[in-house]
Amino acid sequence: MSHRKFSAPRHGHLGFLPHKRCRRHRGKVRTWPKDDPSKPVHLAAFLGYKAGMTHTLREVHRTGMKISKREEVEAVTIIETPPMVVVGIVGYIETPHGLRSLKTIFAEHLSDECKRRFYKNWYKSKKKAFTKYCKKWQDEEGKKQLEKDFSAMKKYCKVIRIIAHTQVRTVETAEKRRT
Repeated sequence: MSHRKFSAPRHGHLGFLPHKRCRRHRGKVRTWPKDDPSKPVHLAAFLGYKAGMTHTLREVHRTGMKISKREEVEAVTIIETPPMVVVGIVGYIETPHGLRSLKTIFAEHLSDECKRRFYKNWYKSKKKAFTKYCKKWQDEEGKKQLEKDFSAMKKYCKVIRIIAHTQVRTVETAEKRRT
């Protein structure tokens, strides 16, 4: 029979229940800061990955205490922020049911690092994504269509967002730094 004789505090925080595998290993931004029309157009966020944790020793100034200046050890999170590349823009129009995408325009050249996100199985695929789309940027008819799409986005869209991907290969790993 497994029953403890004396009561004891529980092990682990109930805030982290249920313990299960996450659905996606890439993070997702759920909230954005409020848009201020008086400020110029800018990007609202930047993508970063949690690379680890460490601690810092800092001086804390608290008035009204015997020791107003004392050193404290605090835990800090290290966030890697690799450079981002804009690969496209999406224009959204306002509908009674919320935002709906009107146009999506991708860049002329997309790296393999970005293209592989559109495939379920990259190494078995023929890697044909965006081959026809790239030709749109070369011929005159395609350029006219792109200009038409850009003007339609300017005219009708309430929200314009970018599609960006990070260059994770440029991040130095801890093994590289040590050597």
